[in-house]
Amino acid sequence: MQTVRLGRTNAKVSVAGLGCGGASRLGMAAGADSEQAAGVVRRAIELGVTFIDTARNYGTEEAVGIGIRGRRDEVFLSTKSSAGRGDKMFTAAELTESLEGSLRRLGTDRVDVFHLHGIRPEQYDYCAEVLVPEMRRQQAAGKIGFVGATEQFGGDTSHKMLARALPDDLFDVVMVGFNLLNPSARTKVFPETQKHDIGTLIMFAVRRSLSQPGALQPVVAELIERGEVDAGKIDAGDPLGFLRERADVGSLTEAAYRFCRYEPGADVILTGTGNVEHLEANLAAIQGPPLPPDIIERLRSLFGGVDSVSGN
Repeated sequence: MQTVRLGRTNAKVSVAGLGCGGASRLGMAAGADSEQAAGVVRRAIELGVTFIDTARNYGTEEAVGIGIRGRRDEVFLSTKSSAGRGDKMFTAAELTESLEGSLRRLGTDRVDVFHLHGIRPEQYDYCAEVLVPEMRRQQAAGKIGFVGATEQFGGDTSHKMLARALPDDLFDVVMVGFNLLNPSARTKVFPETQKHDIGTLIMFAVRRSLSQPGALQPVVAELIERGEVDAGKIDAGDPLGFLRERADVGSLTEAAYRFCRYEPGADVILTGTGNVEHLEANLAAIQGPPLPPDIIERLRSLFGGVDSVSGN
């Protein structure tokens, strides 16, 4: 397994991280129980994955805890808590209560990175003033290794929250949405994370528009209508057909992972599944070679100005 330095954490972790949320939630979204989901975690570790990301809201912390039992020191463990419920923000005490619950479900006394999950732009000031200081207190107590934040990419596709947060340099690690349809983190996020040596976790590398036949076409039609994609440059009926024509690109999914893997500023590429064979294919794709320069340039020309879609 290829490895990468995760910013100023100085942790050497697998370039592919196991994401335990998303549409699959380790298969639990399709009815798998905790033990079955834990089998996916175990297989990922066997394949060299050392970065595992879960969250209270995913409902997979218990399964991850089972999967890493006896191997805790082999993995860099990431989990998260929302900053509040609905319009009510958590107090510092409530955030710590959430952390303690995560630790119990994971069966550990520490988490390597603890994130504020899906921070909306209007929540950032409160998080910075109230919740981050509490996270630092728990870090001093040894329950948190590093402090992190994740953006709500589905509703914040242009990275407004991170644009505000990154110059303040409060977080050691951030999770950011980035894919070949919306590469706007290239200019709006990665310059700041590289400047401050903040580790990055890449989510949304492959979502519905890049994995389900027929889902891409309407998204591209919207982008053309908004003027974010030049209709004269793209086949609206088969927007990424040129990738399938290439012998050096195995599939659209593979291309999407390889696109993210070699972007300067992108550290860990997250992938999630409840199927071991699918996991193995995704790990192979993430560790594949860079896309050919002409393909990279064509994707930049087509989608380099997009910041309004997530790929879901």
